[in-house]
Amino acid sequence: MKWYVVRRLGWAGVASYLALTATFVLLVLSPNPGAMQATMNCAAVGEDPEQCRENFEEQHGLDRPVTERYVTYMLNMATLNWGWSHSRSQPVTAAITEAWPYTAQYAIPTLILSTAIGYGLGVYSSYRQHSLADFGGAFVSFVGISIPNFWFGLVLILLLSVWLDLLPVYYESLIPAREGWLSPGNLRQLVLPTFVLTSSSLDLQMRYTRNQMLEGMNRAFVRVAKAKGAGDYRLLVWHVLRLAAVPLATSFVGVLLSVFWAEAVIVEQIFSIPGIGLLSYQAIIQQDTPLILATTLIPVFLAVVGNLLEDLAQLWLDPRIDYGGR
Repeated sequence: MKWYVVRRLGWAGVASYLALTATFVLLVLSPNPGAMQATMNCAAVGEDPEQCRENFEEQHGLDRPVTERYVTYMLNMATLNWGWSHSRSQPVTAAITEAWPYTAQYAIPTLILSTAIGYGLGVYSSYRQHSLADFGGAFVSFVGISIPNFWFGLVLILLLSVWLDLLPVYYESLIPAREGWLSPGNLRQLVLPTFVLTSSSLDLQMRYTRNQMLEGMNRAFVRVAKAKGAGDYRLLVWHVLRLAAVPLATSFVGVLLSVFWAEAVIVEQIFSIPGIGLLSYQAIIQQDTPLILATTLIPVFLAVVGNLLEDLAQLWLDPRIDYGGR
């Protein structure tokens, strides 16, 4: 197992290296918005646009050979020197440092709630197969995955915030800075985005857990344990759920990436949360290349590290797994 962990760490480094290299190639091939803006500014005041482009490239090191720029780029990535964000007038790392707590404060509760509720619904639905509770759990999960987050969020804002005046309409970033992250005022602001993301993340855990539990219930040792008088709780938790936990561990990274990347962009745009998703959206709109690269690399690193943790979790849950040939 130790040798397998060492090799997986090595492959994680290789995957990160390839992702960074692909990002650099795309960066070299794509037009530089800063150079284009400098050219247009010079043309507007009657100066030579080509001379302004050359001055810009010399100032930012774009006139150097590609190999030299590549080495500098990789060293900067390793040392977290990710460049300067012209749209925010600050280093990229500083922008991410300021934004990630706003995303984490609703993403972490979403992961916990969606996992706990999804697994719970899946276990109970498998135990009460074809019952009213089973159909109800399936209905809740399918409704959550079918309704678009942007529409659901707007409906909740209209219903709970505008009509009933129970929750804030938009997120106010001054409240956690003034009252604290765990203050009642800040927690009230997180109810709607957390609920929207949790409802859309339940489907995967619920359906996958239910299928794995039903498969485990048909195993011979489960039927033997039931024949010997084992109670329902012992059958579900100590036998079936422990067996189903191994494949269920592989669904965590997908949920993590969807929350931190795909869905965070939509939710933070709707509720005006200044997190990673809104930061990435604004960087794309304003063509802030260094900031786009940084917010794109974060899901890559999460995927690499998350896949490694998934493999280690499978090994811990089922020591019978043989990694000798991998």
